[in-house]
Amino acid sequence: MSNSILRDKSKAFAKEVVFLCRRLKQHNVEGALINQLLRCGTSVGANVHEAQNPESRADFIHKLKTAAKEADETEYWLLLCKFAESYPFQEEILENLQDIKRIINKIINTAKSNA
Repeated sequence: MSNSILRDKSKAFAKEVVFLCRRLKQHNVEGALINQLLRCGTSVGANVHEAQNPESRADFIHKLKTAAKEADETEYWLLLCKFAESYPFQEEILENLQDIKRIINKIINTAKSNA
């Protein structure tokens, strides 16, 4: 059940990132920032999705750890947007990312303890 919740949340989050990147582009934000945010913000869900068909428990954990790293990088870029004076930003996107990070970490810890 947690995996489908995580899959749904990460897909919804990817959509939020895409929409934020569009708004950032409309505000003439630096293209490199937009590209990095778009890449890592959508990669979280892609790695979660890929973890649904692992070759082994270790592969499952590895894919989710990759998703966690991408989530950390996404957080960095979102915080840059949050603290920039003229960038559009909604706190909810950061809160949604925190939820995703908690779920990923819980699943990783459970998978490790069941090994």
